[in-house]
Amino acid sequence: MDVDFFAPGMRDVVDPDPPLVQVFGGLQFGEGPVWDKRSNSLYFVDIVGDTIWNWAPGVGATAVIRPSGHANGMTLDHEGRLLVAGWSARKVWRREADGSLVTLASYYQGKKINTPNDLVVRSDGSIYFTDTAGGMFIPGMEGEDIQRYLDFQGVYRIPPGGGELELVIADCVYPNGIVFSPDEKRLYVNDTRKAFVRVFDVRSDGSIGPGRMFYELQGDEFGHADGMKVDQAGNLYCTGPAGVHVIGPDGLLLGRLRIPGNCTNMAWGDDDWRSLYVTTVNTVYRTRVKIPGVPVR
Repeated sequence: MDVDFFAPGMRDVVDPDPPLVQVFGGLQFGEGPVWDKRSNSLYFVDIVGDTIWNWAPGVGATAVIRPSGHANGMTLDHEGRLLVAGWSARKVWRREADGSLVTLASYYQGKKINTPNDLVVRSDGSIYFTDTAGGMFIPGMEGEDIQRYLDFQGVYRIPPGGGELELVIADCVYPNGIVFSPDEKRLYVNDTRKAFVRVFDVRSDGSIGPGRMFYELQGDEFGHADGMKVDQAGNLYCTGPAGVHVIGPDGLLLGRLRIPGNCTNMAWGDDDWRSLYVTTVNTVYRTRVKIPGVPVR
């Protein structure tokens, strides 16, 4: 894989010629990867294909939920249950150990939310998710109800153990990727339409302070702000032009991983959390980096 080195710190992140291995192909719109360390396997979705897949080394991929409501971003909660941003189903839901599905959030102040895009779990068990309107109009991803009931696209918090949905960020154009810094004192949210990443201070009670500009995407190649992750050194990984951008904690672009295709999201995985699994529209790739990622808690 080709790598752009824009700052010295990128040499600490990745070798000049890291491996790039195709894990799975033939997707119609890949997204939502998350590594399950208990089963040594990767979950990911095909939004247009309406399927949640599970892939294990040496075993291959198996469809685990179909139809999926055109699921989008995914992660695991502290009990290892699959949490899903139910894109066209217009809800955040959870897969229980017995395979049953439980809705965690679908309405805000009595109105149906838009189409949940991506989500992250804080150490206290609260869930934060971005809610765009894309699942109402993107061909092949729309659900049964395409009526819009909210006039904004925001970021929400589901309190630990459930409860009333809290709107924590309202001034977004098209919020997409979301991730905490390793110490959870910062929350990063990118915006696909604005092509930037903002950072928000996180208070001890889980509420969010004012946002400020952190990074504006660089490059005129194809690609946009979508999925994000952080490594244990605090570097932020964000999809963008040419592949995946690696940004230092100070907002400086260190370099870019030039991954073929339209990158949509990524996940840390394998026993040492130094493998980066990247979904594109059609393919799931795996590469290796030097700094471990922040594990799924």
